[in-house]
Amino acid sequence: MTDQNMPTALNLPMVDPLPRETQKYFDICVEKLGFVPNVLRAYAFDIDKLNAFTTTYNDLMLGDSGLSKLEREMIAVVVSAINKCFYCLVAHGAAVRQLSGDPQLGEMLVMNYRVAPLDPRQRALLDFAAKMTTSSAEIEEPDRQHLRDVGLTDRDIWDLANVTGFFNMSNRVASATAMAPNDEYHTQAR
Repeated sequence: MTDQNMPTALNLPMVDPLPRETQKYFDICVEKLGFVPNVLRAYAFDIDKLNAFTTTYNDLMLGDSGLSKLEREMIAVVVSAINKCFYCLVAHGAAVRQLSGDPQLGEMLVMNYRVAPLDPRQRALLDFAAKMTTSSAEIEEPDRQHLRDVGLTDRDIWDLANVTGFFNMSNRVASATAMAPNDEYHTQAR
């Protein structure tokens, strides 16, 4: 684990003082969440890197998409479970619990999404995300067609692939740097 004051095991302190726009963003996090997520604190040693991360994250997870916010969070949890990313499992597991109103669903996805009571669309999304995480080179047209058969558009498939790819990248960064989840996540929506 990391020092409580540092979000990762690396000695990369946040820019001090933070630029006005960054401080405003962090203040919004505190207002909405009650804290600044450690992933943001981790990237804040370099404001350009933080801005690149938050722009991509906000677009993929909060932007317009045929995938619901819950579905995107479910994808994040399944990918993070396969990759054993402690930070993302804790943070996005809390988001699944909150968005679904179902603490059991969050736990099932963390442990083994295949035991969760999912509708065919959700199952197809998560199966695709799992396959992309473990063996992306084996994805073929029948995999994409199965997604279409359960109602996804090609744009939805694009979004699914990008959310999955983003969390595969961020899981590896979080694990490699021993990024610590905020304590607050552990008790949210239980």
